[in-house]
Amino acid sequence: MARDIGIDLGTCTVLVFVAGKGVVLREPAIVAKNNRTDKIIAVGQEAKRMVGRTPTDVTAVRPLKKGVITEFDVTLIMLKHFLQKAAPGFSIGRPRLLIAIPASITSVERRAVAQAGREAGGGQVYLMEEPILAALGAGLDISGPRGHMIVDIGGGTSDIAVLSMNEMVRQISTRVGGDAFDEAIVRYVRRAFNMVIGESTAEQAKIAVGSAMPMERKETEIRGRNLVTGLPRGLIIDSYTLREAIDEPLGVIRRAVRQVLDSTPPELLGDIIDRGIVLTGGGALLDGLDRFLSNETGLPANVVEDPVSCVARGTEKVLDAIASYQDHMKKISV
Repeated sequence: MARDIGIDLGTCTVLVFVAGKGVVLREPAIVAKNNRTDKIIAVGQEAKRMVGRTPTDVTAVRPLKKGVITEFDVTLIMLKHFLQKAAPGFSIGRPRLLIAIPASITSVERRAVAQAGREAGGGQVYLMEEPILAALGAGLDISGPRGHMIVDIGGGTSDIAVLSMNEMVRQISTRVGGDAFDEAIVRYVRRAFNMVIGESTAEQAKIAVGSAMPMERKETEIRGRNLVTGLPRGLIIDSYTLREAIDEPLGVIRRAVRQVLDSTPPELLGDIIDRGIVLTGGGALLDGLDRFLSNETGLPANVVEDPVSCVARGTEKVLDAIASYQDHMKKISV
């Protein structure tokens, strides 16, 4: 019954890889619970549909924030649910679990992730940094002494790293990701239009007309509440307005990329000039982000195919050749 399992335990989305089956699960990292009874009533996609639409005694929450566990018990329930759904009966054989972690989390945060994996039914629990897994999932050969640059933009964090010989030579993590874009849009609409919208509405607007570069003008309608009258209100918002709204989080990512490049050894910089910057993670889907980073750095930048699944696909590469990566994984006893 035991199978090796890889988990991309993201702030916004959880993906699960099962050996022999591939990536079998991709669900929102959201749990709905009853506040009076503390009972979990929905997990994943079903819970996401409840965001902003629940009565006062039901709350839809994300138990991970900025890439780390903030509600351990809820995270454990969510993880058990997803693992059982992805590999029914998996806990009988207590498989090896490989869990992706942001590069910058603390030892206490790492131990919490490992403990959640163990209590969810894993046997040996290994942790590995997301930039390495994202690079492997993107098909990069990082085993040799050549430089590769990865920019992995998740929901809660962005990891920027230069990789060589299966290690991170230079790395910066910032707790700014796709969620920060949504939060910036919420703040901008409130400030500029006296209108309150939810983060789900902001996310939909970002997907519809958001971009990192000035592009063809596009429009979408958002709906919320007028701050002055308290009444429902609709608003047509365009791509130029959204671009202005997300300027601050884009600036954080831009500065982090330039900081990594500034500290990278010249020999590896030559390799990166040849190969360019590889963009992974759900945040890489923001329209024009590759051109934005290319303009800022003077280097080619490319978004991989299906960037959301890169980390999960990377766990497959590691689990298929686990002996080759033993020195680069963190096994934590809990």
